[in-house]
Amino acid sequence: MNPGRYHLALTRAGRPAMHGWWGSEAVARAKVTEWIGSWGRPGARITLVDEETGDVLTTWPNEA
Repeated sequence: MNPGRYHLALTRAGRPAMHGWWGSEAVARAKVTEWIGSWGRPGARITLVDEETGDVLTTWPNEA
């Protein structure tokens, strides 16, 4: 059973802290913004991955 194509993960200090899966990319991207507002602190990393293609769609903080 596939819970959703778009996987959002939050790590803190390199350790998994929270995960979520959505079937809609638009909803998943909105969750990224929500999670940044709620959990975006030094040491946190938020990553959105398309599980079907394996592509990383976005990360926070952005890496240059």
